Amino acid sequence: MPMPPPEGEDPFTPLPGFNFHVHFVQRQPDVGPPSNAKFTPMSNIKTGVTGGFSEISGLEATMEPKVIKEGGRNYGAVQRVGPVSFATVVLKRGIILQRHLWSWWALFAGADGAANGGWGGGSRADVMIALIKDGKPVLGWKLVNAMPVKFRAGDLNARGTEVAIEELHLAHEGLNMAGVV
Repeated sequence: MPMPPPEGEDPFTPLPGFNFHVHFVQRQPDVGPPSNAKFTPMSNIKTGVTGGFSEISGLEATMEPKVIKEGGRNYGAVQRVGPVSFATVVLKRGIILQRHLWSWWALFAGADGAANGGWGGGSRADVMIALIKDGKPVLGWKLVNAMPVKFRAGDLNARGTEVAIEELHLAHEGLNMAGVV
């Protein structure tokens, strides 16, 4: 659904990439085992915590065209639509006391004594990422059926002055764009 620009706004002015918000939406459980799995790590996140990321990378989709060589066509091969692949999306933020991202990772990886494979269809999330302008979302992306595939705690250095950064890497099954999230 296209969104008209606000009155007096130039729709061709580039949007800044520094003001954004991230929101996790629990996926409905798929039919099939394990049906008793619960998505507790992400289900009670407050909006302020959810949006507290300092960097996002990997919002990328690539289609690999299928090349078809035709006899008698000497000027080049025919290009057809091929499969689409998605890059791993990396979310970075300063380490905070809230451990919900780690808990979500542990659910899939079997860390902290969690039963490996204790996840179910309801353990995945759709991740909504919105660019914010004048306090309102103006453009967004949706990662479909995302799951954490890597967690990284930042480097710790007693002589440094930087904020400790943690990363969560997400694999997903689709990248959609929306006018407003």
